[in-house]
Amino acid sequence: MRQEIMSFSNKQVEYIFDGSFEVFIKTLEKEKVVIVTDDNVFKLHQEKFEGYASIQVPAGEDFKQQRTVDDIISQLLQLQADKQTVLVAVGGGVVTDMAGYAASIYKRGIKLVQVPTSVLGMVDAAIGGKNGVDVGPFKNMVGTVYQPDFLLFDYSFLNTLPDEEWVNGFAEIIKHACIKDAEFFSFLSSKSLNDFKNDPLLLAALIEKNVAIKTGIVLKDEFETGDRKLLNFGHTIGHAIENVHNLSHGHAISIGMVAASKISQEINHFDSASTQKIVDLLQHYQLPISLSFDKENIWEMLLMDKKRNNDSMSFILLESIGSAVV
Repeated sequence: MRQEIMSFSNKQVEYIFDGSFEVFIKTLEKEKVVIVTDDNVFKLHQEKFEGYASIQVPAGEDFKQQRTVDDIISQLLQLQADKQTVLVAVGGGVVTDMAGYAASIYKRGIKLVQVPTSVLGMVDAAIGGKNGVDVGPFKNMVGTVYQPDFLLFDYSFLNTLPDEEWVNGFAEIIKHACIKDAEFFSFLSSKSLNDFKNDPLLLAALIEKNVAIKTGIVLKDEFETGDRKLLNFGHTIGHAIENVHNLSHGHAISIGMVAASKISQEINHFDSASTQKIVDLLQHYQLPISLSFDKENIWEMLLMDKKRNNDSMSFILLESIGSAVV
């Protein structure tokens, strides 16, 4: 186990790498803990939650809506949760997003522990304080920036992760390499998905590398006025595709990164050989690179993108592998 303190604008967050959920939860006052998880995680890990108040939400992106957060808050009221309550989110990105949002608005903010259980959650969704819900088909339209008090990485949760969710998480891992670290990109090219699944030390190093990349960006620009926008590489088109075609987040972002790389070729002198390297790496990790889609529907989604400002929209382009610009 390794601990590290990260100082954000209004809170110090304790990162706990290679920790144990069972050990950590015992350090909290039992009567003050409320666990938020989804149906799938609860079924797989029910024994870890015994003896603690818990709130279960339906699993899946379709339920990442305000009504689910309202239900979390209603159950907190029934449990007589107060300002000393610690909300412990245990799940993938949907759970950590909704629980973080609920913690930020319940009684104007209560303590929050994020325990991501998926690759995507560990390398991206649970890091940086962004949380919220979708509004109909539009992604993350309502939410807050609210840092947790603790961020616990218990890699044992990945033992029950389905294969498709491993693949889903690698889209964000490859994104980090594309925008910030050419050497890391080469490293990923030399490994395979099975290498990480079968080597706990290699997996731990991979998670920590991605946490360092994203946290480093967020520490410099917590509220997305500059560098944090780079984390949206592949997401502008990707989110629109995700909305229209109901793809998983990782699959949609993979296709979005290919599109953004090709646009970078056209207007930012990004070389075609590098685009091909990105395509090859995405395919190497079993991610899709193209999709036939309805351009009119995609355009309608782009017009509602939360990154749009008046008649302009920030779009992330690559200068080279490992270097991106807004």
